[in-house]
Amino acid sequence: MIIGELTETYPPMQDGVGRVCWAYCQTLEKMGHRAFYIAPEDPAHSRFEGLETILYKGLQIPGQNYRLGVPDWSREFRKTIRGIPFDILHIHSPFLSARVALEIQKSNPRIPIVATFHSKYYDDAFKITHSKRISSGVVSVVLNVYNKCDAVWTVNHETAEVLRAYGYRGAVDIAPNGTDLYEIDYDKAAETRARLGIPEERKVLLFVGQISRKKNIHSVLQAAAILKKQGLDFVLLLAGDGPDRGNLEKLAGDLDIRDRTGFLGFIRAGEELHSLYALSDLFVFPSIYDNAPMVVREAATNETPSVLIRGSCSAEGIEDGMNGFLCENSPEDIARTIQEALPKAREAGRAARRTIPRPWDEIMTDVVRKYQALIDRKRV
Repeated sequence: MIIGELTETYPPMQDGVGRVCWAYCQTLEKMGHRAFYIAPEDPAHSRFEGLETILYKGLQIPGQNYRLGVPDWSREFRKTIRGIPFDILHIHSPFLSARVALEIQKSNPRIPIVATFHSKYYDDAFKITHSKRISSGVVSVVLNVYNKCDAVWTVNHETAEVLRAYGYRGAVDIAPNGTDLYEIDYDKAAETRARLGIPEERKVLLFVGQISRKKNIHSVLQAAAILKKQGLDFVLLLAGDGPDRGNLEKLAGDLDIRDRTGFLGFIRAGEELHSLYALSDLFVFPSIYDNAPMVVREAATNETPSVLIRGSCSAEGIEDGMNGFLCENSPEDIARTIQEALPKAREAGRAARRTIPRPWDEIMTDVVRKYQALIDRKRV
């Protein structure tokens, strides 16, 4: 099977959707298929080793960590893409990469297209434009793309409800994200703790993700200020980069918690990131924007339970007090939940590792079955 996986991000500024796309390609290749990672290029950085990539020209979006792909500017890209006998195309972003897929299908209608709804596009657009009208227009563009696809998937049931609220009326299938289970490297975690100068007795709270207000990080910082006043001995580590980092660092200073916070910058998924998960007591992720964040699953593989907002898409599959902790969306309740969770964190972390991660091999076996059904349906 020859598959095109299309998204809008490429390392180093690879978001959660890009990491899902990478995992799809890597796992499909291991299963004996050909999978192409198709995205805007970043000329300053090398390509994925061991994966087939087809990259097209892109422009840096001012004030954002993303590049705007412009496939029409890439003659070599268009020549390359036309020469590959794709069996199926999978859109992970419903914008210009989707246009590429639709143009390929136009020249060969037997190629099916599946699209996964990963992100809350209205929220993304509103954060940039502050316009309800423009944001609603973006949603209309997204729905127009999905209505042209042969199948639409979401990453969990809560996310499917978001898509329904946008106005999508077609069939929706669930294709969850996976996370490979790693052996927990306690020695590496101890080395990282020592390098960061964190005493053994100090509790460690961790956030991993884009440093953006849409992730509700300001509420974490405000909760940290409450915890400091309550006398908790802790440090809050924030791994990631993003457009609001400067403002959030300033907020940490205004709240008088710079001595309790560490902005670590972007850390690519791998040994160093897993050591951060492993040394942490709690993973604090109060985002109501994210749908099915891989970081919650990665924390669980390292027996680190998450604190999540009750009723959020991110919290699907979490049993409060069992394999994670749920709170209301306020700094006061985040702080309260952290205080109450810390004595139970070790036991909840073990349950999280047992119940939350699903290996990518297992996920992709089901994905390939769905791919094949779409291919067969198109060829009848």
